[in-house]
Amino acid sequence: MSHPLENPVRAALLGPQAHLAERHGAVLRFPPDVCPFLGLPDEPDLAAWHDAAHLLGPGALILYTLDATPPPGWEVNGIGTGVQMIDVSMRAAPDPEAVRLTAADVPEMLDLVARAKPGPFLPRTIEMGTYLGVRQGGTLVAMAGERMHPPGWTEISAVCTDPAQRGQGLAGRLVRAVAAGIRARGERPFLHTLADNTNAIRLYERLGFEIRRTVAFRAVRIPVSAPAPRPSEADEPVA
Repeated sequence: MSHPLENPVRAALLGPQAHLAERHGAVLRFPPDVCPFLGLPDEPDLAAWHDAAHLLGPGALILYTLDATPPPGWEVNGIGTGVQMIDVSMRAAPDPEAVRLTAADVPEMLDLVARAKPGPFLPRTIEMGTYLGVRQGGTLVAMAGERMHPPGWTEISAVCTDPAQRGQGLAGRLVRAVAAGIRARGERPFLHTLADNTNAIRLYERLGFEIRRTVAFRAVRIPVSAPAPRPSEADEPVA
């Protein structure tokens, strides 16, 4: 069995976050308003790509993090390079100013994400784990939280600060606070960021993360005339 961080989306959907999983045949996904990434097998064959087409539908855009080439006729919309970083020496600690965010805070969280652009955060992403924020003058100005939960690990995600409030160390404080909760469960923090986001990488290295590997972020469009699904594939076990 491969390390859970080699294919964390799939590992999470087959493990601790199975309650969120939607599947068809060999392919899993989170609900589309929770997380956009698809859980493909480690080495998807043609049948797995057909499962993805059935699960998402013709013309849909799929996002995945494997170095896997889709079938001919599937449009590649983008390929980005990121890094996966793991906690090796962080001083995790609760923060006295950090407050736990709830579903009632989602409109503010979405507004902050629109300004700070940390990456995907959707109306139900908060269901994936604990999210903490800092308010100044009653306004949410920084946040960070938990996204994917492959066995033994929790991803820290949506780390962002309002552009007008940067330079106060809020992001680092929230990462340490989220990490404290992860470690309290006996798990280990990890995260992803774009390879060219050198400021973020430097911050995470200062906090005690190190780069584990590079990651390919891929966006692929399913053809409008997607192939028909395999017979009885919905009943096939996911392995």
